[in-house]
This record gives sequence, structure tokens and C-alpha cells, in this order.
Amino acid sequence: MKYYLIAGEASGDLHASNLMRELKSVDETADFRFFGGDLMAAQGGTLVKHYREMAFMGFAAVIANLRTVLNNLSQCKKDVAKYKPDAVILVDYPSFNLKIAQFVKENLPDTPVFYYISPKIWAWKEYRIKSIKKYVNHIFAILPFEVDYFKKHDYEVTYVGNPSVDAIENRAHKNEKTADFIAENHLSGKPIVAVLAGSRRHEIKKCLPVMLETAKDFPDYQFVVAGAPGISPDFYKSILGENSRFAVVFGQTYRVLQHSQAALINSGTASLEAALLNAPQAVGYSVFGGRAARLVLQHVIKVEWASLVNLIAGRLVVKEFLADRFTAENLKNELQRLLADESYRSEMLRAYRDVQAKLGGAGASGRAARGIFEKLTL
Repeated sequence: MKYYLIAGEASGDLHASNLMRELKSVDETADFRFFGGDLMAAQGGTLVKHYREMAFMGFAAVIANLRTVLNNLSQCKKDVAKYKPDAVILVDYPSFNLKIAQFVKENLPDTPVFYYISPKIWAWKEYRIKSIKKYVNHIFAILPFEVDYFKKHDYEVTYVGNPSVDAIENRAHKNEKTADFIAENHLSGKPIVAVLAGSRRHEIKKCLPVMLETAKDFPDYQFVVAGAPGISPDFYKSILGENSRFAVVFGQTYRVLQHSQAALINSGTASLEAALLNAPQAVGYSVFGGRAARLVLQHVIKVEWASLVNLIAGRLVVKEFLADRFTAENLKNELQRLLADESYRSEMLRAYRDVQAKLGGAGASGRAARGIFEKLTL
């Protein structure tokens, strides 16, 4: 069968590539075209557009690059229509993907549209449920609470597990010693604090300086920045300076977290990955507008927490410092507790185990692939 997949950022590229691998295992004739990245390309098929040419997030960035955004949409629609796939599989990236879903339903009405890693409408933009119900045949959900959420909207979804569990379970260097990681990356022998400042340039530019200002109060630790895919070393150097004592390593996010004593995380999937790797963490996110923006967001965001760890747990597990609360002083105080208060660390690690249990075991990609194939062959 012919599958058209659309992933608009690095995490989508990873999870879509794993889904493609599993689709090939259940469908020997699987053929792929896709908007995505290098990991998807490694699975075979045709890469039509790389996500690096699509990653415009936020109103201002979209407006500034509106012509490119519209050209990408137009190209995708034409390519889908020409390819005539047996199924279209959307991976997150809702602003773009829901427009494609509408196009497919209006122009290729017999082609089913599946969503893997659905839009986070339980947090914001709940009005998108109308488009989902109208244009998406089925959602394969990756967060356990999404099942009840969509059920409230009279829309059935299938929970398949979380692909981050798969990625971490199957990671390279799973059993390596910290000394080997340090030696390979020419790091010092000091204990590691992981720094994950986001996957997009504007996130990193805002968050990284605040996170690293915290480091001056912890001279006995080394702060190791996990470089984001698609972001150049020169960009990090422009923020850190030529002679920064902070190391930046690329393509090793899981290794950095695995060997860290604690982590400073820009809220997102990285928060969940830190929990799966048992790295005690503080979550922060810079929002333009300070306290006023935070108060506005409290009325816009439909959930109590920003971190996936807290959302899955259903309670506060990791501290969140958003907008005006995202300061070096707040991060310093929390990091001190994470590193020095053994009972505090232990309680967080116990809560992590509860989150891991709720997510279930590995195999999300395989379950999603089988679910898609079964729906196509009924």
C-alpha cells in the first residue's frame, strides 16, 4: 500500500520513522512519500520536503514566512493528489496537518486520514475538535488521558502507548558507564547537570541564557547542553560565547539525561524523556510578557500544568517555572533541592515510576502500525 506521512519537526521525524519501520513489517508492499526528515528518509521512500523548511512556530514567525508556509501547503496538496495514497498519516504539526486533512477529505474522499501523535487540543485551541471529527478518520493516541478527553467529545481514539518509551527502550549506549560517556565527549569528571533548552532557535535563544546563569552557583558540577537536531554548533556558540566552559553535545540527548544528576528542561517532550530516564528535573519556559502573559495564559490554557510528567501523573511532580517565574534564582533554588535533598529526589523518582506504569511498555509504533493496517484491510 501507499502511505503519505507528514511530520513537521525533529520529534515527529523520529516517531514517524519508527512507525514506517513497523508498517514495513506488517505490509511488505509499503511505499512511502513524506514531508519529514533524515530518519524517515533512512526508512526508504521519497522525501518531498525536509522539516527544516517548515519549522515556523508562533504567530510572528508564520507571518514573517507566510509565502513559504503557503507554498509548502500548496506543494503538499498537489503531491498528495498526484500520489493518490491508500492512507495519509499525520504526525503532530496541527496548523499544517489539519489543512491537509481537510484537503484530502474534500478531494480524495475515499482516502482515510489517520493521526499519530494528535494535536494537543486538550491544552489549547479546543475548537480544532470540529476539524478532527470532520476530516480525521481515527487517532492513535500516545497519552493515556487523551482517551477520556476525546470520548467526552464523542470521538473514539485508540491508545497505543507512548513512542518515547520505545525510543528510550531501544536507545544505543543503554548500559554504558558514565565514565565512558565523559571520556568519549572530552568532559570533565564533575557530576553532570543536563541542559535541554528546546528544539527551536527562538526557544533556545530565550531559555539557554537563563538556564546557564544558574550554573555559576554550582561550581562542583558541569553543565552539559544537549544540542537540538537541525541547530548548528555556531548558533549555540553565539549564545554561549567562544570560550564557554559549557559543553554542547549533539545527537546524544538520551545519554546526557541518563548520566545526569539533575536536568533543567524547556517544557515539552524532553520533560517526559527525563522522567523515563530517571533524571530529576526542573521545568522552565520563557514567555514574552512576563506576569501579564502568565495570567492571560491561565485563561487560555485548558490544563493545570505545562509538563507532560505532571499531566500524566495528574498531580504536581516536577516544579514548573513559566513566564515571569522562569528566573535563574528560581532555577537555582530548585536545582539545589534536586541535588542535595535526598528525600526530595527520592519522592520525584517514585512519582516517575507511577508515570512510567501509566504509559505502559514499549511497542507503541508497532501497535499503531498494526492498527492502521487493520483499518485499511477490513
